[in-house]
Amino acid sequence: MTIRQWDIVKARINEQDRDEHPAVVVSPPEVCANPAADKINVLYCTKLKPAETVSAHRVFLNSADGLEFKTTANCLFIHSIARSRAQSIVGHVSSPRQQQIARRVRELFRFG
Repeated sequence: MTIRQWDIVKARINEQDRDEHPAVVVSPPEVCANPAADKINVLYCTKLKPAETVSAHRVFLNSADGLEFKTTANCLFIHSIARSRAQSIVGHVSSPRQQQIARRVRELFRFG
């Protein structure tokens, strides 16, 4: 499976997790393209509950990004996972949302 930056993969962020969740791949393209790179960086995603609002550190994702459910990507924590934990590609973050995620990460980490 070829993973690219901005792909949405199903993964277990922690080995003890019971279920797989969507995760946005944020590793640079050269890392994604390198089969010897055994780790990738991802943003953990969770399903948005019906009455829930999107908090300031999250970005909303949905069917425009290939997801079945309204989902949010947590931009406050960048996780490093084994590439082998990415079980399948379920979507790709749309261009406007890529910009929104990049902007949110810069703001949260105060990258300028």
